[in-house]
Amino acid sequence: MSGDLLKSYRFREERQADWQKLDLILTRAENGGVKSLSDEQMLALPRLYRQAVSSLSVARSISLDQNVIAYLESLCTRAYFFVYGARTTIGERMMTFLRKDWPAAVRGAVWPTLLSALFFFGGWGLAFFLCLQDMDWYWTFHGQSFFEGRNPEATVEYLRSTIYTDGHGDGQLTAFSSFLFNNNAQIALFAFALGFAFGIPTAWLLVYNGVMIGSMYAVFWDKGLGYEFTGWLMIHGVTEIFAIVLAGAAGFIIGGAVAFPGAQTRLASARSAGQKAATIAMGCIIMLIIAAILEGFGRQLINSDLVRYVIAGTTGVLWMVYFYMSRQERSV
Repeated sequence: MSGDLLKSYRFREERQADWQKLDLILTRAENGGVKSLSDEQMLALPRLYRQAVSSLSVARSISLDQNVIAYLESLCTRAYFFVYGARTTIGERMMTFLRKDWPAAVRGAVWPTLLSALFFFGGWGLAFFLCLQDMDWYWTFHGQSFFEGRNPEATVEYLRSTIYTDGHGDGQLTAFSSFLFNNNAQIALFAFALGFAFGIPTAWLLVYNGVMIGSMYAVFWDKGLGYEFTGWLMIHGVTEIFAIVLAGAAGFIIGGAVAFPGAQTRLASARSAGQKAATIAMGCIIMLIIAAILEGFGRQLINSDLVRYVIAGTTGVLWMVYFYMSRQERSV
C-alpha cells in the first residue's frame, strides 16, 4: 500500500506544476472570458491541455489514487470546452443556425421531405374521398366523441359559426384551435423521435394525422364550406403542416440510415445522420411556435376569407424562398 502511495505522490509531484498552470488559465478564462487571457496563456492552453490528457491516461492505466484521477478528469473537461468549444456567442450561433444550418439541412433532405409529404397528403386524400362517398367513414376514423358538433350531422349554419369569430363561439373556436395545435405538435415531435424504428412509426403517424384532417375537411366540403374552411385552416396550417412534413422527413433520415447503413454499423450510420435530422427537428419547433402565433391571433381575429388566403399564400412563399432559394444569394 505504501508503494502505491509513493508512486502516486511522485507522479503528482512531477506534473502538478503544469496542472496548476492550466487550472489558473481556466479559472481566469471562466471568470473573464477567453479575451482576458494573454498571448502567452493562449499559446500555453492547448499544450497544457494535451499534457493533462496524457497524465489522465497514464493515471488510469496504472490505477493511481482516485482523487488524482477525479481531479484530472475535471481539469480536462474544463479545458476541452475552451480548446475545442464554440468560439461564438449564443446569439451568433442562433443566427448561423437560422441563416445557414437549418436551410441547408432542409435543402439536403428533398427526397425524405417528398416521401413525408406523400404519406401525409396520401392519408389526407384517402380519408377525404372515402368520407365524401360515405360519411360513415368519418365515424370510423374519429369515433363518437371527436369534436362534438363538428360532424356530418351538423348543420351548415353551425359549421359556419365554428370558422368565423362572432363573439359567441370564441371559446369553442379556441378549444378547437388548441386541440389542432397540440395534436400536430405531438405528431411532429413523435414523427422525428420514432424515426429510428426504420421510419415505420413515422409513416404511420403522418398517415394518421392526414386522415384526421382529411376526414374533417370532407365534412365542411360536403356542406359547401370547403373554401371557407380551407382559409380558416391554412392561415396557420401552411406553417404547421410544413413543420409536420419536415419533422417526418427528419424521422425518415434516421430511419433510412438505420435500415440502409451501408459499410457502417447501424448505430454509426444513425449517429452520422442524426445531426442533419436533429437540425431539421429543432427548426420545426420554431415553425410550430410561429404557427401557434398565427393560430392564436391571426385566425381568431381575421374573418375575411381573402385575407386568410393572402396570409396563407404569403407564408407558404416565404418558407419556400427561405429554404430552397436562399442559396442563390450566397452564390451571387
